[in-house]
Amino acid sequence: MTEWTALTLGKKIQAGEISAAEATKAALERIRICEPDLNSFITVAEETAIKQAEEVQKKIAAGELAGPLAGVPAALKDNLCTGGMRTTCGSKILQNFIPTYTASAVENLQRAGAVILGKTNMDEFAMGSTTETSYYGPTKNPWDGTRVPGGSSGGSAAAVAAGECFCALGSDTGGSIRQPSAFCGVVGLKPTYGTVSRYGLIAYGSSLEQIGPIARDVADCAVLLEVIASWDTKDSTSVKRRDYDFTSALVEDVKGMKIGVPTEYFGSGLDPGVKAAVLKAAQTLGDCGALVEEMKLPLTDYAIPAYYVIASAEASSNLARFDGVKYGYRAPEYRDLHDMYRRTRTEGFGAEVKRRILLGSFVLSQAYYDAYYLKAQRARALIKQEFDRAFENCDVILGPAVPAAAPSLGESLKDPLKMYLGDIYTVAANLAGLPAISLPCGRDGKGLPIGLQLMGNCFEEKKLLRAAYTLEKALAAGEPLSAGKSSSAAGELPAAGASSAAGKPPAAGASSAAGKPPTVARERSGL
Repeated sequence: MTEWTALTLGKKIQAGEISAAEATKAALERIRICEPDLNSFITVAEETAIKQAEEVQKKIAAGELAGPLAGVPAALKDNLCTGGMRTTCGSKILQNFIPTYTASAVENLQRAGAVILGKTNMDEFAMGSTTETSYYGPTKNPWDGTRVPGGSSGGSAAAVAAGECFCALGSDTGGSIRQPSAFCGVVGLKPTYGTVSRYGLIAYGSSLEQIGPIARDVADCAVLLEVIASWDTKDSTSVKRRDYDFTSALVEDVKGMKIGVPTEYFGSGLDPGVKAAVLKAAQTLGDCGALVEEMKLPLTDYAIPAYYVIASAEASSNLARFDGVKYGYRAPEYRDLHDMYRRTRTEGFGAEVKRRILLGSFVLSQAYYDAYYLKAQRARALIKQEFDRAFENCDVILGPAVPAAAPSLGESLKDPLKMYLGDIYTVAANLAGLPAISLPCGRDGKGLPIGLQLMGNCFEEKKLLRAAYTLEKALAAGEPLSAGKSSSAAGELPAAGASSAAGKPPAAGASSAAGKPPTVARERSGL
């Protein structure tokens, strides 16, 4: 059961083949088995989840709930406020914080009948790309326990990949949904900025971040987005859209769709196995009738510096509220008010958060504001204009989600700059407010998942989902692609219409252990 998609489970619950309580207990048992290895969750709300499931089942039986997610167990990234349930942001400074209100996106999910299992691990305050900066310990990648799951929504991606939940919510400030989804072999979607209310999301970079779904396939992501997207008067950046019917885009048809492949995304620094798998997927879209064409995004190299200046500046401002006065951790010993501030923040924040606060405070200082922050905002405007021009000639932009498969635990923290540069393919979508989706397209020579990214123009999630859904189905029908198995054209942009066998990740419902991440596929004695 824990290998089913959310939609499959929802249909079986509606048909009476299984109850919401039975599904919830199965997920909780899976969590109990996997957590000693994975550490995907910070908080597991077992009693609350079972109670929710029983209440949802009564509503289903009474005909009051008939949605596709009714009774489906889901997980939440631990920066989404949940009334009455601990919300830590992966930080010591909020280790005992229990909000009095619930995030709008979570309320929407609960109204749809989803059962909340608990809160997933994350990089502290979403600052990181590995889920190693969490105060509650690192999350491990379900495919290989010696590797990271990505970040900052690593706990959500790992939990979905390991079958601990059927779907999850994450947040994406510079790739924090798409990058861990790529590392864990699942699907992650960052919506257009303003599509999902940020009310109740503990802020890191307010002008960049969006809440989005992580699931096992594109269809699940479309349904989740349809449920959580809404206009919200409690969020001043929320946008009232004319159409929230995202599931109607789940059609296998890309005939005539123009797919742009930026040459800048396939230069130095990209792992050859990732390059081969992503270009093979582009060729597969060409086989399906899309027009795949090379394109240019010359400002790509400016995305990382612009992003880290802006994100750090906003982090410095947003995290000023955590001072030990009203809520959260307070240093036990201090001399006066200012010493209490200093000690609380010194003891409460981790190294990566401190680094970004210091960087943000520096670029916002009077002496350097124009030289760094203002210049970064101008670069951001130019990047947005470049994408506007690009989408005049293409419907979707295709490229890698990450430069390589998941690195080993501890590797990225030794070289923070290298970790930041790993976000090269994802941050531009946040700077420009664009929707983007990551989905599996194969495995490398070590059997680790490879993810590709599709980006669309603002408010054009339907085009994005149609392309992703078509590609997912085509990849599922092809042969697995590994670093050692590629066509002679794998290192070049494939011409539209060229035939190929696309990379295919292991199916979530495969009957053998090959269809599951090996770390959690094995039997456990005594459990």
